[in-house]
Amino acid sequence: MTIKKLHYISGLTITIFVGLHLCNHFISVFGAQDHIIMMNTLRLFYRNLFVETILLLAVVLQIISGLKLFKTNRKLVLSKFDKLQIWTGLYLAIFFIIHLSAVLSGRLFLKLDTNFYFGVAGLNSFPFNLFLIPYYGLAILSFFGHIASIHNKKMEQSIFGLSPQKQSIIILLFGFLMTIVILYGLTNHFHGVTIPKEYEVLIGK
Repeated sequence: MTIKKLHYISGLTITIFVGLHLCNHFISVFGAQDHIIMMNTLRLFYRNLFVETILLLAVVLQIISGLKLFKTNRKLVLSKFDKLQIWTGLYLAIFFIIHLSAVLSGRLFLKLDTNFYFGVAGLNSFPFNLFLIPYYGLAILSFFGHIASIHNKKMEQSIFGLSPQKQSIIILLFGFLMTIVILYGLTNHFHGVTIPKEYEVLIGK
């Protein structure tokens, strides 16, 4: 199996999980409890040894294959969408390393439930939010940017009179709107939510 094929298959696996994860974060606009209820429901599917092992393997394969493809392709003469695919892929690789390390550390060492409060504690605390807001925002944008660039490459026909390029632009615009809504949901409810004492360790309290 080629590196590209391996990267594509692991990417599809991760996309399913990330899509569900972003839908979960979208629910945050309705409040912390709705977010946690949906997360607990989704965990029935992915919070088990079998699925988590597959996801971790997919992420590791995605990072390793992605970095190799980045090294190979970054110097080629490419279209704008090809360049978007390369650079969003690099950011996602870095994000996965940092994010997974943080979540696993929270679960294994701090013994925290990595739920709504795990994310919003830093997002709503200065100066941590100066890093975390663009960090999460760029991750969501990179996810949709990566999908848009792949869609532009794979799609060969128009839909409703829209060319593959225009379809990809719509995906990018949808990703931009999702980024705004999700960040709004994860920050807007903070003042109406009491952060449990155990999560204050995340912001140095």
